[in-house]
Amino acid sequence: MTSPTLKSDALLLLTATIWGFAFVAQRVGMDFVGPFAFNGIRFALGSLVLVPFILKQGRKPAGSAGPGGDSGPLTILWGGGLAGILLFAGASLQQVGLVYTTAGNAGFITGLYVVIVPILGLFFRQQPNAGTWIGVLLAAVGLYFLSITDRFSIAFGDLLVLIGAFFWAGHVLLIGWLSPRMNSLKLALAQFAACSFFSLLTAALFETTTLRGVAQATVPILYGGVLSVGVAYTLQVVAQRNAHPAHASILLSLEAVFAAIGGWIILGERLTARGFLGCGLMLAGMILSQLWGLVRLPEAKISRVMPVEPSRKTVPR
Repeated sequence: MTSPTLKSDALLLLTATIWGFAFVAQRVGMDFVGPFAFNGIRFALGSLVLVPFILKQGRKPAGSAGPGGDSGPLTILWGGGLAGILLFAGASLQQVGLVYTTAGNAGFITGLYVVIVPILGLFFRQQPNAGTWIGVLLAAVGLYFLSITDRFSIAFGDLLVLIGAFFWAGHVLLIGWLSPRMNSLKLALAQFAACSFFSLLTAALFETTTLRGVAQATVPILYGGVLSVGVAYTLQVVAQRNAHPAHASILLSLEAVFAAIGGWIILGERLTARGFLGCGLMLAGMILSQLWGLVRLPEAKISRVMPVEPSRKTVPR
């Protein structure tokens, strides 16, 4: 394994760690502010983190604007606005769900978007492979053990996060279509700003937010905005320039594991044996759906067969 590959793997592991522990920050932050205010402020901070990178990119010679090239402001506005609406829906359901469920549960259930994406792709005439269907089955059984009670009901928080996973999946498909058509950094900034706007508007209508509460939530908000949205996004973009697709899929899937570890260490959350089984099955389903078919393919063809979650570049936790 070459040094650039090892460096990329280390950066991807760091990214997954930051995203995983962000679930803990999101739970802690809501001890002081409402879920919509928390999201509104952290996505605003995430937008600001990207501004220096965009300004630096703008000083480069023509033709070197980066992935997706450059686009006019109206194109970025409508694309980022549409992506921001889906991001707002997914992030809001996840954030409100965290009021009623654990960070570990939220991490694993959110990760199900990996297996939901190819299912939604059926509507766009995309044909999932056998590995995807096996992954879906494993993930569904895992969800049963993690969240479904003996009375065949699902906890309210888990249900909200599960619905949110479908919006994350829709966001994945939309970004996959938008990213080749416009500059990725500007698209990210636009969608973060849109998500922040809708979150703060909702907070103003339905929540009571005080400066004292915001001040008390400073650390989790900074973590969720600066580290999870801004820094982790940038680390992933850098890492995936030299990352092996299979390595990236496995390492980024560990986000859910780090969410459970963070919940255990910081919040004192515990998983039952049934919960451990469910998490293991869900993680196996996520990884299998991403890696199916790679083993039998020549190394040179892997990157063409399996692009690594393009939307991850714009889906912060």
